[in-house]
Amino acid sequence: MGRKSSRLPYQTRAWSKTPRASFATKTAGANMREFNIYRWDPEGNDDPTYQTYHIDMDDCGPMVLDALIKIKNEQDPSLTFRRSCREGICGSCAMNIDGTNTLACLCDVPAAGSQVTIRPLPHMYVIRDLVPDMNNFYDQYRSIEPWLQTKASKQDSGLEAEWLQSKDDRKKLDGMYECILCACCSTSCPSYWWSSDKYLGPAVLMQAYRWIADSRDEMTKERLESLDDAFKVYRCRTIMNCSKTCPKGLNPGKAVAQIKKKLAEMH
Repeated sequence: MGRKSSRLPYQTRAWSKTPRASFATKTAGANMREFNIYRWDPEGNDDPTYQTYHIDMDDCGPMVLDALIKIKNEQDPSLTFRRSCREGICGSCAMNIDGTNTLACLCDVPAAGSQVTIRPLPHMYVIRDLVPDMNNFYDQYRSIEPWLQTKASKQDSGLEAEWLQSKDDRKKLDGMYECILCACCSTSCPSYWWSSDKYLGPAVLMQAYRWIADSRDEMTKERLESLDDAFKVYRCRTIMNCSKTCPKGLNPGKAVAQIKKKLAEMH
């Protein structure tokens, strides 16, 4: 992933106040859009800056990801970003668009006359351009052991089929299992900005509660005990940016509150 010492969260790096010259000359047309995109090359010595591109939306798909792909294919192949499914399923194209964390594949290009500013997810190390370093986020996800755990195997329990649960218990997982781990919510949280080395953040905590609430899992007590310290959960200040920004319409803040309630019941 490169030398970490050479990367800084993009908010803390100084960038040029004067954008580079537009890569593509603006041409006449009623449906032109201007895209100001954060650029940084780790192999160069220049500070991060913004580069301006112009796109004729009559010849482009309606989503921001469509515009980014068009820019990369037709104007500037050096532009770097992640994308995969284009359907809001994989979470790869998470970025900050006009000040809001969202998925580029689900974000409509705004109306004519609007300027679109695109940055990487905030307060994360930037690998290049719009690509953040997700290693810490995934390490935190791994730390909650996000898989079904039982104290006895199927063989020991005399089971020959899958672990079963009632329809009502299954409904308790709705609003959590749909999370695609795009990190939009965590990187919109001020507590996560300043304490991401200790605070797990709303996305990971919602996944932790997804297993705590699962009636088939038998390690509920151990899962709660592993979260019971001053930082992993309690850095949440219920600012609720997480629930406001989630591109899937989920409510991570509610899941964090449920964990706090469970921990209070333990004491």
